[in-house]
Amino acid sequence: MADYALLKKLDLKNPWHLLAVGFGTGLCPKAPGTCGSFGAMFLCMGLIMLPWYAALLAALLFFVLGIKACNEAEKAMGTHDHGGIVVDEFVGMFIAILWFPQGQWQLALMAFILFRIFDIFKPFPVCWADRNIGGGLGVMVDDVLAGIYALIAGHIILALTGTMLLI
Repeated sequence: MADYALLKKLDLKNPWHLLAVGFGTGLCPKAPGTCGSFGAMFLCMGLIMLPWYAALLAALLFFVLGIKACNEAEKAMGTHDHGGIVVDEFVGMFIAILWFPQGQWQLALMAFILFRIFDIFKPFPVCWADRNIGGGLGVMVDDVLAGIYALIAGHIILALTGTMLLI
């Protein structure tokens, strides 16, 4: 459980802090990672309506900016990978929907469920990255890996159900 009092050290007028908490979705006192992923799911619904590279560009942009945002938020709070920092969940979700069939926005719900499973249970190397990589990069990398697992699982499910993958 995240120490909710540490979030008060953030200045939400600071764009880095606002990004770090997923535009406010990470401020939930219970399950902030799930709240952040849920908020990202709605962005994913829109990204699925666009060509596949829109999600890739969003993931890359949020990854690069997220490293800086996480570093700034960690510095302000004086702790590593606080639960309220959820920009990493956004990146993981954007990765989880890559190459999903364009226009099938409802698949964002499947990505949300799969991403949360891999983010919570942290199979190797997600758990290794979570424990061994520090700073903003460390905050981001484990969710990138969880997003890749969710991406693979999602495409296996799509293949098994006969859904065409449109790139």
